[in-house]
Amino acid sequence: MSVVSNLLKSVKNHLPLVCLSTTKFEKINGAGDMASFQLSTVAYQSSSFRRLPVSRFAYPSIRCANERQLLFNRIAPVYDNLNDLLSLGQHRIWKRMAVSWTGARMGDCVLDLCCGSGDLAFLLSEKVGSNGKVTGLDFSKEQLLMASTRQNLLSNACFKNIEWVEGDATDLPFPDCYFDAITMGYGLRNVVDRQKAMQEMIRVLKPGSKASVLDFNKSTQPFVASFQEWMIDNVVVPVATAYGLAKEYEYLIGSIRKYLTGKELEELALEAGFSTAKHYEISGGLMGNLVATR
Repeated sequence: MSVVSNLLKSVKNHLPLVCLSTTKFEKINGAGDMASFQLSTVAYQSSSFRRLPVSRFAYPSIRCANERQLLFNRIAPVYDNLNDLLSLGQHRIWKRMAVSWTGARMGDCVLDLCCGSGDLAFLLSEKVGSNGKVTGLDFSKEQLLMASTRQNLLSNACFKNIEWVEGDATDLPFPDCYFDAITMGYGLRNVVDRQKAMQEMIRVLKPGSKASVLDFNKSTQPFVASFQEWMIDNVVVPVATAYGLAKEYEYLIGSIRKYLTGKELEELALEAGFSTAKHYEISGGLMGNLVATR
């Protein structure tokens, strides 16, 4: 319980420094049936504020579980802080591993599916450099707003190569054989149709390219599975409660139980058409990463 107490005490010191206050959408010319919007945001930090540059988003229709989409919209303002607290910063290591497994190189065109607030997209941006291109796609408008805000607040010049798109992981708005690599962090578990999402990944990947899918591991070891559930009940939910988000995080145990084991994920990838698929257990089996080659 001392670990939980220390985490709860630290919550007040980790409240978000940046929050979005006003959002303005203006319709501009788009192509086909895809509506495009111009997004203007004002970010506040401490008592001062500055207007951020305009970011462009594309908005196709999204097919997803509406309640899950609303959930991620609600947790967006504190998502990064909770990730740091709940994983004790370890999620940053796991994400670097996921990016490394893609084999992304300088100048590549890469995609981060279910990008959330942008952690993997920013790591990919550093991998591909200023001459490369990163697209971050998510179904949560609020998560994308946070990602865009972070992009404009961070000083790394190569982050200018990132474009944020609101969209559906099961119906990607990109042409065939378009990307050199794909990452997906904590997203496949929440997708309505996992098989369709895998098929879309292979469709937009170039031949020989890889997809790297990071998520909670559905362990077949009873001890690991029990410890994982204990952590969620006794650490994750209590800390989330301090943010007023207990119900939003209680869904984790159920979603992990309904998820696929490493072996099942490998089979799913192969059935979708990937030539090879290997699932790696990391962090003592609490997390897992699927690496699939087109």
